[in-house]
Amino acid sequence: MEQKLMERLRMVTEEERALLAGGGVERERYATGSGFTVDREKLLEKGKLITMRPHTRFTRFPRHSHNYVEIMYMCSGQTVHSVDGAPPLTLRQGELLFLNQHAVHSVERADLEDIGVNLIVLPQFFDLAFEMIGADNILGKFLIGSLRRGGEEISYLHFRVADALPVQNLMENLVWSLVNAQSNSRRINQTTMGLLFLQLLNYTADISLEKNAFSGNGIVLDVLREIEENYRTADLTAFARDRRFSLPYLSNAVHEATGRTFKELLREKRLTKAAELMCSTRLPVQDIITAVGYENTSYFYRIFRERYGMTPREYRRR
Repeated sequence: MEQKLMERLRMVTEEERALLAGGGVERERYATGSGFTVDREKLLEKGKLITMRPHTRFTRFPRHSHNYVEIMYMCSGQTVHSVDGAPPLTLRQGELLFLNQHAVHSVERADLEDIGVNLIVLPQFFDLAFEMIGADNILGKFLIGSLRRGGEEISYLHFRVADALPVQNLMENLVWSLVNAQSNSRRINQTTMGLLFLQLLNYTADISLEKNAFSGNGIVLDVLREIEENYRTADLTAFARDRRFSLPYLSNAVHEATGRTFKELLREKRLTKAAELMCSTRLPVQDIITAVGYENTSYFYRIFRERYGMTPREYRRR
């Protein structure tokens, strides 16, 4: 990260000076009411959808929740987090931690060179990112949708992307933009977040998330990744056997998390890929049908017409 920006983020804040003098976390600075729910109205200016603040060092930040999506990015050093009773996770330099609204977590003491930034984000800020990942991207919709909805969805997403240069560049751009006020900042920041999600979808193998035994979100993410990466040959029965899950359990977990069956998700992915190939290549329709994993031509024509309201050849002409 650029030196001047790091120097600014490294500066000891007024709150941190008080902590070094022997004080503790002032709950009133963050929350209202009797509980410890960090309130977005305490941190966000009226009318804003996103803001940034350096993570508070020199003390353990106690167990709390919040009414917004929090994204933490480590610029240097590391921090240790406990989220919703899961085993502690270490967020290292260059890594990202997305925390769902309503997630309950605490952060162990960070020292001078453990420099992280917290992005305070309202769910509607992700609207443009949601559009940018595309309607055909099941995995991205699942991840962003989980962050936006809150409740009993994924509590956190931990992206181990320190070596992903495009992600690092986008995060530096986003942090710089939030530190330095500029014209059109909302649109710039929303677009940067969309580009960030598009890049993160290339690193789904580097995601860690809460393995909640009741929601099954961890294995569902693996299933969605299988559809995205191996849509031509993806088979839930074989997947369940290889991962030693029962097929009914896995089917129910996918349906509960996405609202659709595995077969429906796979068909949607194959059809959108076929439509993409029709627009971007000159491959014969029959070759495209084979390329996306279908052998029965008449079945493909039927489901394609149901999805797009026309035949593949008509779709290509248009």
